[in-house]
Parts: sequence; structure tokens; C-alpha cells
Amino acid sequence: MIEVPRAEDASTAHSYWYDDADTAVELLSATRRFRRADHEMRRRMSAGMDMNTTDLAALRCVIAQELADDPVTPLRLAQHLEISGASTSKLLDRLTASGHLERAPHPDDGRSRIVVATDHAHAQVRERLSGMHERMLEIAREVPAPARRAAIDFLLAMARHLETEAPPRELAALEE
Repeated sequence: MIEVPRAEDASTAHSYWYDDADTAVELLSATRRFRRADHEMRRRMSAGMDMNTTDLAALRCVIAQELADDPVTPLRLAQHLEISGASTSKLLDRLTASGHLERAPHPDDGRSRIVVATDHAHAQVRERLSGMHERMLEIAREVPAPARRAAIDFLLAMARHLETEAPPRELAALEE
């Protein structure tokens, strides 16, 4: 396995893609480090809750939609997670058995079911994430107010770009 060095600090990062080192490249390096740290935090969090990352993503989706008063059906959850109906059914069975989710009648359509988070799930999420979210808000508030709009615009532009990036072309075959 090839060991890829990781920059400890965005300012020391070397770039494969860009020739000149400037603050824009440092910003991209810092963004990559944040994404890697976020991914690792989610992996640790799911392991700490004895579930896989897809299960945790499902739980986050259900809770977020409950807070928005927008119930989640199993089909909508499958679409959000980009998994099959069969995989969603197994996921719901696991999270129901673990006491994190329940299936309930849809409030507006008696023929349909929705997925709701249990009190146990809400308590676990609060217990594990409250401190982290409070610290994240503190860090965000440390960004000078005049710079926040630029940071928001940068992150939203990056998100839009990644959301609309076309899949790569097929790789050319190696010539022998």
C-alpha cells in the first residue's frame, strides 16, 4: 500500500493540481482537510453508536426532517441515501431493532408509512453531538463578521460545483 503524506496544516500543503502556492490553494487544502476530518468524525460517531455510517446518515435525515415538520417515507429515505428499496428495508429493520427508529402511519395518507426517530435516538444524538455542535458554533463566531459572507459564498459555490460535477470520462486503456 502506498502511504500518502498528509499535511498537518493547510499552509504546508503541497499541491498535485496547482503550480503556484498562494492563499487560494491553501483555502482548497484547508477545505480538503475539513472534509477528511468531517468524514472521520462521522465514522467515529457511527462506530460509537454501534451502527454503520449509512445508518447514521439515515438517522440524521429523519431527525432533520422531523425538525422541519416534513415526514420521511421509506421511499424518500432510500432516495436521500441513494440505496435500493431492499437495502432501505434492511436498514429500517436494523434501526427499529436497535430502538432508534419506528415506522408509523403517515399523518396525511393512511395508506402510507413514515419513519420517526425514537426518544432514545434523540437522546443519543444530543448526548454525542451537543458539545461538538456548540464548539463548532463558537469557531464559526470567531470568524470576523465581515468575512462570514465571503466564507458562506465560498462554501456554497464549492457545494454547487461538486453537486453538478459531471462523472469523469472513461479512462483510456494502457497501451502495451
